[in-house]
Amino acid sequence: MTSEAVILQTDLRSLPLVGRGKVRDIYAAGDDRLLLVQTDRISAFDIVLGEGIPGKGAALTAMSRFWFAKLEGIARNHCLPDDPESLVSPDEREAVRGRAMVARRMRPLPLEAICRGYLAGSGWKDYRETGKVSGVELPAGMKLAEKFPSPIYTPSTKAEQGAHDEAISFADTERLAGAALAGKVRESALALYSAAADFALTRGIIIADTKFEFAADADGGLVLIDEALTPDSSRFWPKAEWVAGENPPSFDKQYIRDWLADSGWDKKGAPPPLPPEVVRNAAEKYREIREKLTGA
Repeated sequence: MTSEAVILQTDLRSLPLVGRGKVRDIYAAGDDRLLLVQTDRISAFDIVLGEGIPGKGAALTAMSRFWFAKLEGIARNHCLPDDPESLVSPDEREAVRGRAMVARRMRPLPLEAICRGYLAGSGWKDYRETGKVSGVELPAGMKLAEKFPSPIYTPSTKAEQGAHDEAISFADTERLAGAALAGKVRESALALYSAAADFALTRGIIIADTKFEFAADADGGLVLIDEALTPDSSRFWPKAEWVAGENPPSFDKQYIRDWLADSGWDKKGAPPPLPPEVVRNAAEKYREIREKLTGA
């Protein structure tokens, strides 16, 4: 897989560049559409690393398309059926092939809708210190990676690139988006997570947690945007290897975070370069979870 060309940045001339996120390059395709190109960039601790992960952009695009289609009965999404290659010049088609989608141009809500079904990551740290996760009361004596009695909703701010997202209360989301819309976001996010988690279990995968982003249309209706249930936005564990009290192996970018944490990096200066074997292992994880969940 590492023989694939790694695309860290696209420079399309056919369309005006709107901006670059940590992973996506975004182009305007008229006034009402965007071309979203998933590069092979990878970020950790809010820093974009110097190395790309082969096949990552294609994996994220394929998984988002899969979930958008599977969950459209629960929430509308911004994905359009237009062929991305039709929007660029012939010599640019290879740069977008398999890694781009056309989406409705919408204004994102200023929050991230995080759903958690298991005690992990920053939630585990929070729980050990407070007995809560983002202010949500939980039973005493829970173990690392233990399943919650029911999924919880722990929203956060949506920070600018280079800044850190901050956990916020549901009351904060009501102030940011309005009470009615904030309630819709929570309800929709939990419904999406529950449906996806149930399906993933049939493929032998636990979705421990995930992040959704939404926009509101002109009528105040909710639309799922950005990406959905990918290894960049979710924590995936093999069901067969999950044991409460232990940190399960994962099929997501937690592997990169763990390597960086073990490297001794202080998370302040430039991160150390990823060794070739770490890049290969990460690429394999992205490929494997794509195949397990989508069957493709």
